[in-house]
Amino acid sequence: MSGPKIARLFDRLLGGIFLIAFLSLGSQIHLLIGKDGLEPLATFLPRLVAQGGTFLDFPSLFYFFPSDRALTLGIAGGVICALVIVIGPRGPWTRPALAFATAIYLSFAVAGRTFFSFQWDNLLIECGALAVLLPRDRRSRLMHFIFRALLFKLYFESGLAKWQSSIRDWQDGSAMTYYYETAPLPTWLAFYAHALPVWWHHLESWLTLVLELAVPFAIFGPRRARLTALVLLTVFQLADAATANYGFFCYLALVLHLFLLDDGDLGSEPAPEKERIRIWEGAVAFLFVFVSLTEGMMTFAGGAPWSDALLSARVRYLPFRAVNTYHLFASITRQRIEPIFEETSDGKNWIELEMQHKAGAVDRRPDFVAPHQPRADFQLWFYGLSYRARTPAYVESLVEHLCQAPAIVQPLFRTSLSPRPRAVRIRFWQYHFAPPHSGAWWTRTAVDSSGTLDCDKSLAPAEN
Repeated sequence: MSGPKIARLFDRLLGGIFLIAFLSLGSQIHLLIGKDGLEPLATFLPRLVAQGGTFLDFPSLFYFFPSDRALTLGIAGGVICALVIVIGPRGPWTRPALAFATAIYLSFAVAGRTFFSFQWDNLLIECGALAVLLPRDRRSRLMHFIFRALLFKLYFESGLAKWQSSIRDWQDGSAMTYYYETAPLPTWLAFYAHALPVWWHHLESWLTLVLELAVPFAIFGPRRARLTALVLLTVFQLADAATANYGFFCYLALVLHLFLLDDGDLGSEPAPEKERIRIWEGAVAFLFVFVSLTEGMMTFAGGAPWSDALLSARVRYLPFRAVNTYHLFASITRQRIEPIFEETSDGKNWIELEMQHKAGAVDRRPDFVAPHQPRADFQLWFYGLSYRARTPAYVESLVEHLCQAPAIVQPLFRTSLSPRPRAVRIRFWQYHFAPPHSGAWWTRTAVDSSGTLDCDKSLAPAEN
């Protein structure tokens, strides 16, 4: 039966995920939302306050301290809390460290806005909030049930989203024929996976539905059923981690798989103990299931019968991201459009600016970067999906930085940026994986071009 051994191991591994997450943020947070970053927090907050926004609308410690120094201290505090969880002595420090790590990460996720729009950020916050309440010195069926329910929710809701895909690409088997090529940041193994036969990709699509819609029910089954689910879902996550870079997501999901085990699976079975149900645990379990069910019905069934009565409460609890819905890869995009930044020093010869991790030169091998998540590279994939609709503020800001302050955004690029470019533009290319044994990793075709920003004047018509 799940008990304190599982809880203590989960703590340490979750602390490791927090450590990875904070170190990843520390390498880029100032570039993203610092005073001179792409979406400065210090510029955004006064507008929010002027519109009547309060801490309850923007539950971040940086609501009170939006400075670059506060961002640095937040990273340092998060790293210290994570280290306490991972290597600190077992005792009274673990629970406060988890609470502070979760609060700090929530603060960054809220303050980061555009760059923290990923479901795994919410999953980490939800795991952290629940881990604060997880007993480490005794067995607690209810709290372990909650973590199993969270694991069920992660998979089953993602399966529902795929089943409800408007283009039915998972049902007809076509989803995985596009997945490897169009994933935001594929690894080089995705190149080889994409080259597998079409019939295999169709089988992968249907197996994914089985893994997410049927297998999760084994999470609540007897030990043999849970161990079967553990093996199947672990292979599923390892395949995801091998073929695409999703930050810490796959690793966090694997940590949650611990709750499919019993204490006896980690060693000798502890002597049976009489368990007394705590009232607060029952209340937490009821609230978690009730809110999860409500949010799930709002997302997948168009609403819950009681949702109108909860409207004012939902406005208050949703910003804290303590209970979430998950709909990963609901449908697979069928085109990979990459925005490529270019600059010129003479107005005639344009130089492509290679970013660190997203697709660029056709002969550059896709890399492994997870569990680090390069958030600007990742976010630009979304821009490619809808570049004709609008240009996001962070993209406009990036272009302006390339003109006026290239040293600030140099860490995003492999190419050495010109300190004084004459103009900057974006060209859009459709990418496909190259045929095997062609000597290249990608092929690409130009599809569009943005306006050209004259670094000394203003936005002018595109030069094609």
